[in-house]
Amino acid sequence: MSANRYAIYLAPPRDSDLWRFGSRVLHRDAATGAALLDFAPPGWTPEAWSKATADPRRYGFHGTLKAPFRLRDGIGLDDVATRLETFARSVEPFDLGRLKLGVFAAGPERGFVALRPSNRVDALVELERRAVIELDDLRAPLSLAERARRQPDRLSERQRFYLDAYGYPYVLEEFRLHFTLTGAMREANALADTLALDFRRETPNPTFRVDAVVLFKQEGDGDFQIERRFPLG
Repeated sequence: MSANRYAIYLAPPRDSDLWRFGSRVLHRDAATGAALLDFAPPGWTPEAWSKATADPRRYGFHGTLKAPFRLRDGIGLDDVATRLETFARSVEPFDLGRLKLGVFAAGPERGFVALRPSNRVDALVELERRAVIELDDLRAPLSLAERARRQPDRLSERQRFYLDAYGYPYVLEEFRLHFTLTGAMREANALADTLALDFRRETPNPTFRVDAVVLFKQEGDGDFQIERRFPLG
């Protein structure tokens, strides 16, 4: 089983306003690995904001299709690339529509701020379903420690089934695409309103066209970085 982890994500092109916004908010560009330490919302210092975004910063700006996994024995990076090339060619690009700022619950009186689609998009639902199921043979089974970190006792019966079947509880019917911008915090609702102002100012066109799936790689305990984009169609 590989020591590195990989993930299959959606991510905007690195020359887009959306990518620049997400990377600035997270204080890191996952395409280059560069630290971007100048952003902080009103009332926050850059240092305090770095702490507030520490968890999502490790993963880079992204929306999850297939959550981080280790490669199954006998599978190498070239095998993954070949599979993803074929997979991506079988999917036509589509528009996700306008993204908006929202808050996802993360326990009692806590939430995290994320960008999410304004409406359900059937092409996205189908893309996620296919990625989860058709590419699952690349993934090594979860170790006991990896499974325990997902706190299965706090999951629903269906989420526990998906955790054991696909290595991640929030797939298929549980899937809700989001681009995480902060860790869990009590101030999430007020912060979402503040970040929405920055989002409108820095991304005049907040629409996202899904035209590639993106392979991210984590070496050891390092941060995830973009390994390669695979154009759709």
